[in-house]
Amino acid sequence: MDYIHHYNSPLGGLTAASDGEALTGLWFDGQQYFAAGLSPAHEEATLPVFNETDLWLDQYFAGRIPDFTPHLSLSGSEFRMQVWEILLSIPYGSTVSYKEIANRIAAERGIAGMSSQAVGGAVGHNPISIIVPCHRVIGTDGSLTGYAGGIDRKRKLLLLEASVSMRPGGSQEL
Repeated sequence: MDYIHHYNSPLGGLTAASDGEALTGLWFDGQQYFAAGLSPAHEEATLPVFNETDLWLDQYFAGRIPDFTPHLSLSGSEFRMQVWEILLSIPYGSTVSYKEIANRIAAERGIAGMSSQAVGGAVGHNPISIIVPCHRVIGTDGSLTGYAGGIDRKRKLLLLEASVSMRPGGSQEL
């Protein structure tokens, strides 16, 4: 059984999903790929993982760097899982390009190259927005491209993180 929970963020409603133990999804309501992988047989519930997620989001949107991560359960192909693990390693307030991720995967796999477009597809299908920070991935030229929650939200998330990182003592390396 899948469970859902709603959160009202400054950027719009979010729907969280859980298998009862871990967070399995977090989407802006109505975004591209909304509720992908969520069972049609789901129900609203109050769960400890949703309380943790709310606390994480409260801290994040209040301009504080959360010092914990709710228990996550990601499910996808080996390639998508590799991309999502890289997303989790991007420091707060930092960005990387799709090409940088592609180059890292190619190096890890010992192959000559990897498609930035393939990386973009995996980033776009990230089921746990914000916490798995796909918004921190940008074009090679620094452009804001490809965010399932919308480019305006991506810009606002990056501006929030930049304003926190610029404060004295706000920078944090992960």
